[in-house]
This record gives sequence, structure tokens and C-alpha cells, in this order.
Amino acid sequence: MLSTRFSGRHLFTMKFKTLLAAALTVSAVFAQDITGTWQGTLQTPQRPLRLVMKVSRAADESLKATFYSIDQSSPGINAGSITFQGGVLKVAIPAIGGNYEGKIAADGNTVNGTFTQGGPIPLVLVKATPSTAWVIPDAPPPMKTMAPDAKPAFDVATIKPSDPNSTGQRINVGVGGGNTFTTGNTPLSELIKFAYGIHVKQLSGGPSWIDSEKFDITAKPDTQGMPSVAQMQTMVKQLLGERFGLVFHREKKELSAYVITVDKGGIKMAKAEGRGNVPGFGGRGPGAIGVRNSTMSEFADFMQARLVDRPVVDQTGLTDRFDFTLEWLPDSAQLAQMAGGGPPPELPKSLEDRPDLIGAMRQQLGLKLENGKAQVETFVIDKVTKPTEN
Repeated sequence: MLSTRFSGRHLFTMKFKTLLAAALTVSAVFAQDITGTWQGTLQTPQRPLRLVMKVSRAADESLKATFYSIDQSSPGINAGSITFQGGVLKVAIPAIGGNYEGKIAADGNTVNGTFTQGGPIPLVLVKATPSTAWVIPDAPPPMKTMAPDAKPAFDVATIKPSDPNSTGQRINVGVGGGNTFTTGNTPLSELIKFAYGIHVKQLSGGPSWIDSEKFDITAKPDTQGMPSVAQMQTMVKQLLGERFGLVFHREKKELSAYVITVDKGGIKMAKAEGRGNVPGFGGRGPGAIGVRNSTMSEFADFMQARLVDRPVVDQTGLTDRFDFTLEWLPDSAQLAQMAGGGPPPELPKSLEDRPDLIGAMRQQLGLKLENGKAQVETFVIDKVTKPTEN
């Protein structure tokens, strides 16, 4: 009968080897260097897109990353946060509302993960070498900004009634290149709010059609370059006076308002650099927005125009431009505000675990939103007419 016996020393040796192997595996994971150039192809429903992620270390040894979508010839987008712990890479890209999470392979040259922007898509990133790295094309240069002291006006402006079947509202500048100002399905009251940076509660008077009748506008500035928000507002003010005959007077009133300040933990937003002087705000479904290249003052104007039921006052003292995504569970008043007079959208159950707007701004942006009172200027319409012919 064959028998096998193991001494205590032999058992100890086996356990030691097992532990040593595990320790070496863990050490290998932590020793892997995530810095460098990583690339992979994202299979979107529309078309495949080649993505490049460049990872480096800041002076304080924290990680930083920049994403490039090289098939779209877009400028690099800075990540808002990046962590690499236990072989797991997590990257947040607030400018596009995107996230990437993946596990690095044992050889340190491949990350198997998922890219999420609306819905999850598998994305394998491979570490590039000088010979395999994809060429990142130069992004088209941003349009030269309009001189700060320029006083532009619209050279030509076309105003026509919107298609009654169209949905949504749009106020844009520079779509498709150039510096043309366009609106779609936009009532006069929204144009007034945009031009003067006010909340609907700061506007009174005028006939009912300023809310019910909607217009499409195409207007070309008489000055070259991309205008700032202030310059664009100045041109729209002139348009309202010349084509709609708008006359109003101002009154000071104390109104309930939201006040934005920086939370004690500091801001959690990524700075946007080198992208001109115009912000972008995009809806990502109920209770979700993507913000690009915006100052806090511009974000406050957007909030009071689209998100909340009262004026918003910026007291952060921040002057930089930022990229971020904000996701929260909207209440009934916010849903009504976002609907713009239409039926409020239904909330999917998947949103129920989100914080409210105040909590989301603190957790995701590092900003404090508080209820308060503020002396604000109100606008009382004295006279207005339907637009003159083009």
C-alpha cells in the first residue's frame, strides 16, 4: 500500500511558496505603471471611434489624463478625476458626461473595461509604443474671439415663426462654424431672459403671445470673431428693440433666490482652457446636464433660465471656466421648469437613488446652493409688437 507523508517543515514550505506567489502577484499589480499613451476603438451605434488617452503625473504625483477622439478631429478633453488602485483604472470625463472603468492585465499592457456615456460600451485600451501609437490630428483652431472692446450689432437678421410641430428650444452661436446666432422654437420671453440674464420671475407685463408664439432666428454679426456672452446679449437687446419694439422699465424687488458659494471642501470641477469664450449646456435626460467651458456666472444664468424656480446669484468668486456633468433627482418644480411650459417628463426609477440638486452640487461640483433673499432688478414690459418683416 502506497502512502505519502508530509512533515511539518514541508507543509510550511508549501504554504510559504503559495503566500509568496500571491504576494508577487499583488506586487506586480501595484508596480504596473498606468502612465503613458493608451488607445482603443469604441464601437458606437453610429460608427467606430478611435480613442486615445494620455496619462501622466502632476507635480504632486497625482494622475491626470487627456482624451482624444481622433476620428472626430476634436481637441483634447481633460479628465475630471483619474484613479488607479489595485489594478483598477477609473476615469471621469465630466465635459462629455463620460466615465471609463477597467482592469489592467497582468502584463501591464492592456486594460479591459467599459466606457459609459448614456449607455455602457466595452472598450479595450492597449498601451501604445512609439511605433504603434496612432497619430492625433491637429484639432481645428478655435475661431478667433471678438475683440473685447468691440461693440457688434447684427448686420442681417431673419425672423420667422417656428414650425408648430417642432419641439425643444435652442439658442446657439457658431453652429457649423462662423459666428452666426441662431434660435429655434424660442418664444420672445426666452429671448428677453437670455438678453438680460434674468429669471422668469423678474419679468412681468406684456401680451400672452410673448410666451405662446415661437420664432426661429438667424442673425449674422457685423464684426468678425466669436462674441462673448456679454457681446451676444448686447446684440440680442438691440434686436429686441429694433424688430420687436420692446420697451420696458426696471424696478427693484426682494425675491427668494438661490445663492451659489464654494463648499468648504473646495471645487471638484475640471478647468477648461483654450476653448474660447462661449459656454455650452446640453441636456442628458431629466436631472442630468453636461456643461462645457462655463464660468460660474454663466452657469448661474443657465440654472435660473432652465433648472430652478427662482433667480440664482453667483457668489463663488470663481472666474475660471469649467467642464462638468451634474446629475440629480429633480423635484416637481424643477421638472416643470425644465419642461418649458410643456408636460413634465416622467422620471425613470433608476434616478431614485440620486441626491437632490443641493446635494448633487455639493457632492459632484464642490458648490453650495442655499436658499436666501436677494434684491434683484425686475423688468416690466411697457410695449412690445410682433416682429417686423425681414
